[in-house]
Amino acid sequence: MHAETPDFTGLELSPRPILTTSQSSAFRNRLLKSMRYLWSTEVHAYAFSIAANALLSFFPFSLLLLTICHSWLRWQGAYDMVLNLLRANLPTGADFVVRNLGAVMRMRRQVEAASVLLLLVTISGVFLPLEVALNRIWCIRHNRSYLGNLSVSLMLAIGASLVATGAVAVSTLTAAVVPVSRLSASRLSLVLSRSALETVSVPVMIGVYFMVYWVLPNGRVPPGRALPAAICAGVATEAVRLAFTWLLPLFHFPEVYGPFAISATLLIWSFLGSLTLLWGASLFACGHELQTVRQGDDLRAPGRVLGLEA
Repeated sequence: MHAETPDFTGLELSPRPILTTSQSSAFRNRLLKSMRYLWSTEVHAYAFSIAANALLSFFPFSLLLLTICHSWLRWQGAYDMVLNLLRANLPTGADFVVRNLGAVMRMRRQVEAASVLLLLVTISGVFLPLEVALNRIWCIRHNRSYLGNLSVSLMLAIGASLVATGAVAVSTLTAAVVPVSRLSASRLSLVLSRSALETVSVPVMIGVYFMVYWVLPNGRVPPGRALPAAICAGVATEAVRLAFTWLLPLFHFPEVYGPFAISATLLIWSFLGSLTLLWGASLFACGHELQTVRQGDDLRAPGRVLGLEA
């Protein structure tokens, strides 16, 4: 006996919608609420604090990368790649920064200990206001102690250093794969360095943001929320960087800030990056709030403190 073939004549088969109207509307509301969050006074206070401490730790962190490549790995190609990445990414004053990094590296016996010590001291300042801001976004009531925050900050600093070193290694190997002619070596090497940077910079940024979103808050943040937040924030940070670099000549910072133009530019650049980092977390805190409320958790769900209630 043969099984009868079912007759589907007259049946209309429609594809299952990937995103329903209600889901699209909910995401639109979350996006609007997260954009409104950027205009709150608290986020600007946190962002300026994060930006100032990031500016303080930028130079010793760069020294640490150069020390790893030059003194520990003995890899001149990676050392040159770090300098090329700085030239390609800093919105202004790249030659000034690179020149001073080279001058300090010539005293590397003193720099190795001093830069690591300074990095360990300043890195806690970056993550301290960032932890408080993320705790507020996810409505985690208790912050870590200073020593607790310092221990987590050191772990994140080591992770970020390893990720950055890996990105430099990948960029160096990528640029070394393509043969370069003698006549156009300097120009083509710079183009290849920039291309390699653009290839790995966004994934590296997403990885660092994911570690910050998942590890730094003093509570359980679902990885399913931290990962898409890191992706959105990483892509948005790169877009903000390109837009800021493109619009920078219109601001005439040297005429406004004089000899402090480079410091002011880097501070504002860090401030915009801090805003983007907090925005990514706030965008996905709203959805987590709905889930926790439905599960019967504390009514002060993530996002309510900053007015992100759905």
